[in-house]
Amino acid sequence: MGRNGELRKRIQQDTPVRIVDRGAKILIIGEEPDTAMVGSMLSELLDAVRKGHTPDMADVSYVLNEARQDKTGDLGSVLSERPRALRREMQLKPRTRGQKAYLDALKQYDVTIAVGPAGTGKTFLAVAAAVSALLNKEVNRIILTRPAVEAGENLGFLPGDLEQKVHPYIRPLYDALYAMLDVERVRRLIEREMIEIAPLAFMRGRTLSHSFAILDEAQNTTSEQMKMFLTRLGEGSRAVITGDITQIDLPKGKTSGLVEARRVLSNAEGVAVIDLGRGDVVRHPLVQNIIEAYERDAEDREAGEASPAGVDKAEGDSPEA
Repeated sequence: MGRNGELRKRIQQDTPVRIVDRGAKILIIGEEPDTAMVGSMLSELLDAVRKGHTPDMADVSYVLNEARQDKTGDLGSVLSERPRALRREMQLKPRTRGQKAYLDALKQYDVTIAVGPAGTGKTFLAVAAAVSALLNKEVNRIILTRPAVEAGENLGFLPGDLEQKVHPYIRPLYDALYAMLDVERVRRLIEREMIEIAPLAFMRGRTLSHSFAILDEAQNTTSEQMKMFLTRLGEGSRAVITGDITQIDLPKGKTSGLVEARRVLSNAEGVAVIDLGRGDVVRHPLVQNIIEAYERDAEDREAGEASPAGVDKAEGDSPEA
């Protein structure tokens, strides 16, 4: 099970069972509920292996998390599914149920809204789908954009020309492209205007025809900016909107365009809304733990803020009664 039994060791660390590898058979020793859960988990991993996938530590963590929630059915297919390769040495594939639903939506819908925490692959998968569509001549160009919230109206004080001023805010989009295409090819596509990377403000007044447009960090758009972006779509275009509503940097009192679009368009025809959660995080395993810790802290603070108010009010009302 993995190189030097590393996958078996990982499972034994996270569950109260002992796994004995007897060649063609595996013996799981422990209490019945635990052995049943691990058995179901190993069956899913074996199914993925039979379909040509080599499980890694991230797969083990994900399948174990799903097994604890009794949601292991068809996970082998999720792990082994391999959409079209972009680079010869790289194959894009979903790592979680949420990512599979996201990739399916990118293929089926003209507008996809993906909301989730850091590390769930929102931007990476969107850019991968866009590159695939461009290389397969399904669209004529890719438009990558994000709001430069931190810059606001103060770009002028930054050194350099306009491109140098906004580059720090759109650098993550370049990083996503470089993960799929070599630097020289990206440069050629940009020079031929087949890939355009620009701040959201540059989209105003345009019509994006036969394009794959991605709005990243959309939680930092205003309602007006979001509506402006969505109404840029022209003939033969597709749009993906990604963001994390727990990391909104807008001034207080400003409604996030992503939050509003998610609500307004949740039942709109031709629009898919995908919610990714901490179970879809595919970065370092600690990222999921960090997200969970922050969520618990937020819940504790909300409970702490609500409780004293209720006590004070009751104590204040008592003497008057």
